[in-house]
Amino acid sequence: MRPFDTFVVVDWSAKKEPSPKRPSPDAIWVGVARLGSEDVACDYHRTRHEAMQSLIALVSDERGAGRRVLLGFDFPFGYPRGFARIVTGGDDPLAIWAALAERIKDHPNNANNRFDVAEDLNRLCPGIGPFWGCPPGRATPDLPARGTLRRDHGLPERRGVEQSLPTTQPCWKLFTTGSVGSQALLGLPRLQILRQRFGDEVAVAPFQSHDRPIVLAEVWPSLLRVAIADLRQPHEILDRAQVRVLAGAMSRLPPETLNAMLRAGDKEEGTILGVSDAEALHAAAMGGPARLSPPPLSSDCFALPRGVDWTPVDETLALLRERLSPVTGVTRCAVIEAAGRVLAQDVIALRSNPPLPNTAVDGYGFAGGKGEGVHRMPLTAGRAAAGDRPGAVAPGRAVRILTGAALPEGVDTVVLQEDVTLQGDQIAFRGPIKPGANTRAAGEDVAKGAVALKRGTRVGPAEAALLAAVGVREVALHAALRVAVISTGAELVEAAAAAGPGQIFDANRPMLLEIVRRLGHVPVDMGIVPDDRVVLSARLDRAAVEADLILTSGGASAGDEDHVSALLKQAGAMTLWRIAVKPGRPLALGFWSGVPVFGLPGNPVAAMTCALIFARPAMARLAGEPWPEPQGFDVPAGFTKTKKPGRSEFLRARINAGRVEVFPSEGSGRVSGLSWADGLVELPHGAADISPGTPVRYIPFGSFGL
Repeated sequence: MRPFDTFVVVDWSAKKEPSPKRPSPDAIWVGVARLGSEDVACDYHRTRHEAMQSLIALVSDERGAGRRVLLGFDFPFGYPRGFARIVTGGDDPLAIWAALAERIKDHPNNANNRFDVAEDLNRLCPGIGPFWGCPPGRATPDLPARGTLRRDHGLPERRGVEQSLPTTQPCWKLFTTGSVGSQALLGLPRLQILRQRFGDEVAVAPFQSHDRPIVLAEVWPSLLRVAIADLRQPHEILDRAQVRVLAGAMSRLPPETLNAMLRAGDKEEGTILGVSDAEALHAAAMGGPARLSPPPLSSDCFALPRGVDWTPVDETLALLRERLSPVTGVTRCAVIEAAGRVLAQDVIALRSNPPLPNTAVDGYGFAGGKGEGVHRMPLTAGRAAAGDRPGAVAPGRAVRILTGAALPEGVDTVVLQEDVTLQGDQIAFRGPIKPGANTRAAGEDVAKGAVALKRGTRVGPAEAALLAAVGVREVALHAALRVAVISTGAELVEAAAAAGPGQIFDANRPMLLEIVRRLGHVPVDMGIVPDDRVVLSARLDRAAVEADLILTSGGASAGDEDHVSALLKQAGAMTLWRIAVKPGRPLALGFWSGVPVFGLPGNPVAAMTCALIFARPAMARLAGEPWPEPQGFDVPAGFTKTKKPGRSEFLRARINAGRVEVFPSEGSGRVSGLSWADGLVELPHGAADISPGTPVRYIPFGSFGL
């Protein structure tokens, strides 16, 4: 497939009248970049009709010259799951485009009937909604003015892609700031005209194969808000900067990266170009490489030492710790955007904190300490407050000083204002006052040039505060680890679906997806795969494209229906680790298209235990974090148990009245015990005879990061 030659980004508008003649915000802006050129042309359009005429002419010229064109528009290409079927009777999102083209009347002067159409569409749905928002006086029972007035329409509020981007607006919103619903209602019919005009030359990503000469894709410039803030020119209108930077970024993406972005996404709801690899898009915007990638894991990193069969838990963890290394790429990001990400390099303080000696209290500053007795000192005129440039105080005099103020020259000690009597231009207080009292030294928190945070630290609120305090604006970060989760087994069906005799609801996938999310990684739901190796192979192919690690549950042993281990063996990259652990035992470890695979047991209790004990630290290591050790506590047992030697055991447990009790059943299928518990009791590899009061190691779920 030949690369694109021309990259177009359109910032759309849903205005009901023409925009001002002078280029303005909140209008239509079009950015055009070409392969190999750093220049991006930016055009302003007052109406949608004018913009589409210009775009049709542009595409015609590009195709006449034999060039491939990628056009990005900043409104949703699809609606939340189920809406297409309500309107068209099927799940084809492009049928919605045709249906809207028949209903929407959008005149050359921007006058349109979008509220009427939204009202008609709401009538097709049960209850009230989903569309909402309109000018004062336009609201009706079928088109409420506020979203809170909707009920029982039965449709999701957001598409899947928007659930991971909380600052996006839902496509049902039609009025006031962020009304992307109106943009979509007025934009999709225009795109349908493009499809009709250029016929089979046009494809819509990700709904269709993107190997055609003209490809339409949904974009969201806010994915690049950090780059846009850096690259925006003085006095440049934000809308113009957005299309300019995004078009330029798309033109600099490696073709294989861009193609992967165009393939990714839900076939009914659509997606936003670049969400699958925002780091690469941001790096391209900044003119750098798409991503600094670490070397891949070696293909034999899961190989067991010769002669090893049953492996104790501590040896298993030691092998994983030794052999795993980060697999996520590295990019640079503003501190304000770094929350939840892992530092890829030590961060050096660019400024001391505090930068200058300052006072910790409101009071009066002077030089030196004071001994016992009453002391009287003349005051210097003025005061020192936080943010003031430090002044100077003559020897023997004091100055009024407020919390956080830099100490003036000649001041190294502060007396609390509560301990001072003010008498005209003099103060009186009793000693003793130690030299340096109530002050902070420059750099006493962090000194300039010192390591403020170490590589592998996950950035949270406290870390963001520290980075800002020492003057760091941008940091090197690992990309978020993307973890695909697959459930396998012919017996599984989705929760609440029709279940036949012998079938059960899939409990593992919701559990594992939530574990991945709580550990700070990005869960990628790959659904249920039946006992069909062709289907499973295709699902693994897709997971290897969309994720950095694959978690499966079920099919990980050596039976006739254990297709995960069979496929990994067939690919020549599988080791079945027989671990001396209860619950659990088999753990299939391998690679699929270079992506590590952890094959977890199928029973829910065993799957969760193995995920916490083995997959959780492995995920942290792959994401660039230090290997985490769960914090356990010795707690008196509130139960009785005799354990044979030969394997470690993990029992579902909870604290009750200062003792730890365990779930009555040790069966791996008793899912209720996971909710009942608030941690695990770990029994060691050797024999154990436990009675009430015996100290046992208790690990709360919080120690695993849950």
